[in-house]
Amino acid sequence: MSTYRLKNLLSPRSVALIGASPRPGSVGRAIMLNIRKAGFKGEFGLVNSLHAEIDGVASVHGLDKLPFVPELVVITAPAAAIPDLVEQAGKRGTVGAVIISAGLGHGAGSLAQATEQAAQKFGMRLIGPNCLGIMMPQISLNASFSAHMPRPGKLALITQSGAIAAGMVDWAAQRGVGFSGIVSIGDQLDVDIADLLDYFALDGGTRAILLYVESIKDARKFMSAARAAARVKPVVVVKSGRMAQGAKAAATHTGALAGSDAVYEAAFRRAGVLRVSDLRELFDCAETLGRVETPSGKRLAILTNGGGLGVLAIDRLAELGGIAAAIGTATKERLDAVLPPTWSGSNPVDIVGDADAARYAAALELLLDDRSNDAVLVMNVQTAIASAAEIATTVTGLVGTYRQQHRRTAKPVLAAWIGAEQNIIDTLSGAGIPNYPTEDDAVRGFMHLVRHREVIEILTRVPPELPEAFTPDAITARQIVTSAIDDDRHWLDPVEVKRLLEAYGIAMVPTYAAADVEQAVAYASKLFAEGATVVLKIMSRDIIHKSDVGGVVLNLTTPEAVRAAATDILARAKALRPEARIAGVIVQAMVVRAKARELILGLADDPTFGTVVVFGRGGTAVEIINDKALALPPLDLQLAQSLIERTRVSRLLRAYRDVPAVKADAVPLVLVKLSQMAADIPEIRELDINPLLADETGVTAVDARVAVGRVEPKFKGSGPGNFAVRPYPSQWERHLRVKDTWRFFARPMRPEDEPLIHDFLRHVSSEDLRLRFFAPIKEFTHEFIARLTQLDYARAMAFVAFDEATNELVGVVRIHSDSIYESGEYAILLRSDLKGKGLGWELMQLIIEYARSEGLKQMSGDVLRENVVMLEMCRNLGFEVKSDPTERDLCNVTLKLHS
Repeated sequence: MSTYRLKNLLSPRSVALIGASPRPGSVGRAIMLNIRKAGFKGEFGLVNSLHAEIDGVASVHGLDKLPFVPELVVITAPAAAIPDLVEQAGKRGTVGAVIISAGLGHGAGSLAQATEQAAQKFGMRLIGPNCLGIMMPQISLNASFSAHMPRPGKLALITQSGAIAAGMVDWAAQRGVGFSGIVSIGDQLDVDIADLLDYFALDGGTRAILLYVESIKDARKFMSAARAAARVKPVVVVKSGRMAQGAKAAATHTGALAGSDAVYEAAFRRAGVLRVSDLRELFDCAETLGRVETPSGKRLAILTNGGGLGVLAIDRLAELGGIAAAIGTATKERLDAVLPPTWSGSNPVDIVGDADAARYAAALELLLDDRSNDAVLVMNVQTAIASAAEIATTVTGLVGTYRQQHRRTAKPVLAAWIGAEQNIIDTLSGAGIPNYPTEDDAVRGFMHLVRHREVIEILTRVPPELPEAFTPDAITARQIVTSAIDDDRHWLDPVEVKRLLEAYGIAMVPTYAAADVEQAVAYASKLFAEGATVVLKIMSRDIIHKSDVGGVVLNLTTPEAVRAAATDILARAKALRPEARIAGVIVQAMVVRAKARELILGLADDPTFGTVVVFGRGGTAVEIINDKALALPPLDLQLAQSLIERTRVSRLLRAYRDVPAVKADAVPLVLVKLSQMAADIPEIRELDINPLLADETGVTAVDARVAVGRVEPKFKGSGPGNFAVRPYPSQWERHLRVKDTWRFFARPMRPEDEPLIHDFLRHVSSEDLRLRFFAPIKEFTHEFIARLTQLDYARAMAFVAFDEATNELVGVVRIHSDSIYESGEYAILLRSDLKGKGLGWELMQLIIEYARSEGLKQMSGDVLRENVVMLEMCRNLGFEVKSDPTERDLCNVTLKLHS
């Protein structure tokens, strides 16, 4: 249900606490005291069947006795009572509940299911159960049992652990960091991480979002929300369970490499989420992101009174991929004029150990004015010569003035006062300057800002449905896989593997399956006639790794050698693995490419995120070397190249000494082809090509294994049911005609459409904007438009229409589904000068067709009662029009799509 009613849930005007208690040490009492202490300004009531008054606050025996209808109820009652309490709240008109209590169970017949069903009857939203609660400092609401209430600020925290939330609050209290909201989500019966990402991404009071994640329930929904949120503000995650060994029993090398945490890492990277390893790094992120904006680049200037400390900072910066900013020629001359002759003369700008506040100010002012850097880190080592506190006060004053003079273009300024006392930390924090205990923490904080800027560029890329460089024979490939499944086989035989790869344009060495020794000799003789050397391999569905049983013999050059080797291989395999089903031997031409690199490429199936693409260094020791990287499909060439560059073996693909570089794009193209194969044939459960030989002439698969099986789609909606990220739906591009004369082209919206949308909105009157957005709109921010244009097609679709004669954008229609993919809310907007020509009707027909194809049961919308033209069109399209029960000026329109 995404953000439906979340504003009421997280910013309620009235609250009731059910289960408030006078008993010391009880959760109900702690939450009651926290709500009162925080100073919530709305109506507040207590519900307790045993007490008429608790700590001087009147209590009622039931929700129906309250003198007001609470928008939010907070429940700490016993688990058995919760389904009935939610039912009562829904009947009363309550919008949502935060369920603190644990013990509701899971699955069919549980109290959790009964609670969920009760809430759904009334459209209530639920946070929890089994959670710490919520803290919303902007409205002075602390509906949690946390020991402290955070101050208002620009960070949002979404956490699956109440202890993490409590720890963040305690840390923030010491550092002066504030929050726009903290939500402990518990068991995620309804509201989940994705819903809250959607909410805080749209919240103007939130600069960055912090996540603590233990597991993801709906990967496609999470990816959709995370990608959308990360495009408009930094999203930082700590994921526990990094050391879990989730792939020990995998059948292929690829499967063994695709461990659970490695897949999460790939998912976070694809979503544009910044991952940190522990709470300390999360705190550093919060320190940075909560106070300053993202820099325009990664050139950092460092100002310090300690040369050694500055060099350490520069070293760390280089290790993390940052750039030590050069000092501009003019700036250096001006620094020479104000600093002692012994200053370092370069970055780090070491202004010598006796530097006082005035010297710091003079140098900092010049560095802030220097266009050769993107940010400045100010560091101080306390000495007995100059007051560290006085220097901090001077720096904060200078930075404050600088920010006022450069509101939109101010560079980030960070600080590290080594061994600082609390008064210095308070001074820096009070001025909004991120400050850290060490130079390492400070540089990490800066690089978190840099990484966020870099991922934005990646996120704006939309992978095409099908790369233009090749046209696979998907029909033949699907027949190969289907035939094996129908034969109740879980593995393709070597010849089938070769045919499958060739159907997708992936070259493989000549390969034959020989049932016995003499057939092996016959096939080998054919290869000898072509001038090839032969390799024999054992063929058994039960022997996964052939070399483990001595099942590979190389460099065979005569029929006699082949006969002897085949006899030996079969005998050895039977002796070592008597239970294995042995089908014969594989006969292959042996490829001798002395300067080729051995690589592994493949597909693995993850229980949470679906299909994963794996790349790394190949060979028999692939797991030992463990040089690999993972990515979520779909891939295009750039995403594939990025995947490759995250491995050590990528350096060997370049030219070195007398070894030529691997043919350009040859390896990335194979990854793209595998990605497309996974989209076309989800029944491929695992695949690895090991090794893939790559050199200046191209690539050739030497050995490959493919596991197949029947699958149920992991994710709802159309598109590949095994992909957590849906590809650009090019099949929805349409050439349409209005009233036989006006031709326009409609296609799914893409991220690069943002400038077109800005221009389009200039052709929409203020009155039409009011009718569309229900309020006067003065300005459309980048964040707002980016949110509209940067879709990933999992839960939302928008079509843009272009006049084919002028190529101008003339209309937009969109739909956003709820979290259970049953209903979608639509919206439409046309250029004001082109209304009444039939374009709106055609776009509505298109979005209805799309909604039906997605399997949505209904689509709906809210229309101002005065928007009579839209209401009339809705009636003509078959929508049911009803007055909104709570908003007199609105009408709700609903169209049934499927029964």
